[in-house]
Amino acid sequence: MAAPHRIDVHHHVAAPSFLAAAGQITQGNQPRMSWTVEQSLEDMDRGGVATSIISLPHPVTIWPGDRDKARGLARSWNEFVAQLMRDHPGRFGLFASLPMLDIDGALREIEYAFDTLKADGINLMTNIGDKWLGDPHYDPVFAELNRRKAVVYTHPIAPSCMHDCIEGVNDSVVEFASDTTRAIARLIFSGAAARYKDIRFIFSHGGGTAPFLVERFERAPGKYAPKTDEPPINYLKRFHYDTAQAAHPWALMGLTRMVATTQILFGTDFPYRTAEETARGIADFGFSSVELRAIDCGNAQRLMPRWAKP
Repeated sequence: MAAPHRIDVHHHVAAPSFLAAAGQITQGNQPRMSWTVEQSLEDMDRGGVATSIISLPHPVTIWPGDRDKARGLARSWNEFVAQLMRDHPGRFGLFASLPMLDIDGALREIEYAFDTLKADGINLMTNIGDKWLGDPHYDPVFAELNRRKAVVYTHPIAPSCMHDCIEGVNDSVVEFASDTTRAIARLIFSGAAARYKDIRFIFSHGGGTAPFLVERFERAPGKYAPKTDEPPINYLKRFHYDTAQAAHPWALMGLTRMVATTQILFGTDFPYRTAEETARGIADFGFSSVELRAIDCGNAQRLMPRWAKP
C-alpha cells in the first residue's frame, strides 16, 4: 500500500463508558467488544490511513431518559476520543456525540466539542426516538451547526418501528441503508436542507438507497413535493458520502452517477471492514489517479482543513 495518506471518516471505537452503558446491546458483537487502539492503528497502517475521524457506534441506542446521565455519557465519550487524539497526535480526529434527546445539553456539548476539544464535526444518527434528521426537534441544534458551518457525520440505525422487522435478517443488512435514505428524504422534503445550507453533511455507506431513489425524490406528487427552493437533486449533489461498505461496483456505479467524485470520502466502517479491503475496492472501480487522491484524502481535507498536509 502507499505511504499513509488516507483519511478515514467512518471509523468506530468502543469507549469503556459505551460498553458499560450499552450492556447487552454489545453482546455477540465481538468486533465492538474487543476493540483496542492498537487494532485501529494496525489496520490504519496496513491500509495506508494517516488519520481516522472517530465516531462511537450507535450512541442513540443507549441514550437514557435521565438528562444528567445522558450529558455525562456524551462528555465522557468525547473526552475519551480527545485523549486518544492527544496520545496519538495526527492519527485520530473526533466526530463528537451529543445527548440529542436533550436539546439544551446538545447545544452545550456542541460548544464544548468545538471550542475546547477541537472536534472535526458532530456525529448524528439518522433518527433518534423515531425523529429523523430534518424533524423540528433538531432545529435549535441545526441552527447552531449551520452558524458554525459544521461538518455533520451521520450514521444509520433502524428506527424503533422497523427494529428486527424481518426474522433472521440483521438490521444492518437492509435497514441501515434504508434509514440513511429516510434521513436524507426528511432533510430535503421538510425544507431543513434549504434552511441549513451551511451544514456539510456526510452520509454513510454511499448514501444508502438514495442513488436508486433519485427519480422518486424528483417526481414526488402534489402535497408530497419537497419544500425546497431547488430540485432535490441539487441537494443530493451537495451532500457528501463515504465509502464504508460501499467500496464495490454495485454501490459505486449508482453513487458516481448521482454525484461528482468531489463529494465522495474514504470510509471503512472499522472494525467491521478493513482499510486495506476498502482501498482495494475503490482502486478496482477504475477511478483516475486524481480521483483516487481526492477520495482518499483531498475531499476530506477540504471539509476539515487541519488535516491538509503543508
